[in-house]
Amino acid sequence: MEYKIAKEQERKKPLYITVYDQLYKMIMNGTFAGDSKLPSEPDLAKMCGVSRMTLRQALSLLQDDGLLKRIHGKGNFITRTPAKTPKIGLEKIGNPMYKSHAKQIDDVEMNFRIDLESDYTQQVLGRKAAAVVAFERWYKSAGEVVGYSFTFMAIEAVTELDLNLQENDQLLEMLESRIYELANRAAIEIKHSTSTISSLQKYQVAGGKDCDLLLESVFIHEDYPLVYNKYYIPREFSLLTINAVR
Repeated sequence: MEYKIAKEQERKKPLYITVYDQLYKMIMNGTFAGDSKLPSEPDLAKMCGVSRMTLRQALSLLQDDGLLKRIHGKGNFITRTPAKTPKIGLEKIGNPMYKSHAKQIDDVEMNFRIDLESDYTQQVLGRKAAAVVAFERWYKSAGEVVGYSFTFMAIEAVTELDLNLQENDQLLEMLESRIYELANRAAIEIKHSTSTISSLQKYQVAGGKDCDLLLESVFIHEDYPLVYNKYYIPREFSLLTINAVR
């Protein structure tokens, strides 16, 4: 197969790519600082000497790159600058909320209840159980709830892990980190969800109902998962990353 190099005039960059490059450099050199709001679209278009349609094409690419987030009615905000070293992604065992969230999680609130098992819990936990512990966790950043998770654990696993259901800190440490240290594998399925916000929930999650949903089974035993997690990350804050290597 032959590849021919196009003439310069035939491979001239589209105007929106030129604008993208210009804005990218301004973000990277600190002209627009992290977490700051960009000028309004009319002002940006005037600054770049292009139409608003062309500007929006460039902004869309920056949003795809995870450098910008658009908040309806508020404008475009710088989210972060690309790391020089790859961020550990979903290819490694570990709590996916922290690896896939744009916000800095600084507090986690948890409660739980004990339920009878059901056909559904038998399916997701891969075994029958005398009862099931259902955990809810709300992830907070600067006082704002920015993520939510729901976990099923067979009551037998409480004994197996030597957990005390009266010790909140111990339970939280196990679910947030220790279980990933014990695990020999984990399986994650990624879906889209609009059902995070419910009248039955204690808090409303910032960022709206549009979420990336991570369904995670964490295994210590080969035959069945120790826990089954459902992590809800608002699309506005979602940074799903997989570093594939050969």
